[in-house]
Amino acid sequence: MTEAPAEPASNPRDGLIRLRAEVGKAVVGQDAAVTGLLIGLLCRGHVLIEGVPGVAKTLLVRSLAEALDLTTTRIQFTADLMPGDVTGSLIYDTGTSNFVFREGPVFTNLLLADEINRTPPKTQSALLEAMEERQVSVDGQPRRLPDPFCVIATQNPVEYEGTYPLPEAQLDRFLLKVTMPLPDRDTEIRVLAAHAAGFDPRDLAAAGISAVSSAGDLTAASAAVRRVRIDPAILAYIVELARATRQAPAAALGVSPRGATALLATARAWAWLSGRDFVTPDDVQSLARPTFRHRIHLRPEAELEGITVDGVLETVLASVPVPR
Repeated sequence: MTEAPAEPASNPRDGLIRLRAEVGKAVVGQDAAVTGLLIGLLCRGHVLIEGVPGVAKTLLVRSLAEALDLTTTRIQFTADLMPGDVTGSLIYDTGTSNFVFREGPVFTNLLLADEINRTPPKTQSALLEAMEERQVSVDGQPRRLPDPFCVIATQNPVEYEGTYPLPEAQLDRFLLKVTMPLPDRDTEIRVLAAHAAGFDPRDLAAAGISAVSSAGDLTAASAAVRRVRIDPAILAYIVELARATRQAPAAALGVSPRGATALLATARAWAWLSGRDFVTPDDVQSLARPTFRHRIHLRPEAELEGITVDGVLETVLASVPVPR
């Protein structure tokens, strides 16, 4: 990593599109997850990744940081992790006889919060201010975080023993929930072939990953995304989708207005990445699942009947009229 940020490219979209191929040199078969993280960065949001161990979640974040020339830090969340271990703390300096602030791992561009649901709520909540305000307060003193700043949290969808499920208020702070499935047979063979040829996931430079974009490109791209036009009929369509989740019989809690604004942002980012300066209904439908799925909570009886959140979303997308 170089200390000086790269200058923004004349067309930031080109660099960010190349980024997906660059990350693909190390992470095989997870294009949807790469796109989800990129959309999160464009919208200045945070991403929750769900997947079983061993599907390259950590490698994905490290590769993304390398291709964007950003700093990254990984925190392994455990039951004994304290809030100060995340945000930093005041340390007594014997040389000056004063307390000085020692920055925690949250002071980075891409923060990988690994297995976030394995730490108690007190430590989970230490991230809330950082995620929402882009700052942390220690001893009453607010301290700004680097820009860009993105929390990429992971959780295991299978093993729940000894975990602390994220409360609704914190789940709603995540812009997207991306799933990383197990690879299909052909993809897994490609992964093993790469390792057999000498690929080392700890040596990204040897894998050929280099910076193809920068923080400057992200800033320019984020500004361009906010200029993407959206028709009033599309705005109404987003609202109707959010309202339909609240009225779904299986849902105990539907999508909030914050979730509707999140879908507006992610649909705009996807339209911009697709080379358009306007949003279509297809953009909204493509991003509705990752933007909404973690904001819907099912009734216990619905879960017992085998109903899933994605199933509820399929019904909502099929029932709400699409604007023409």
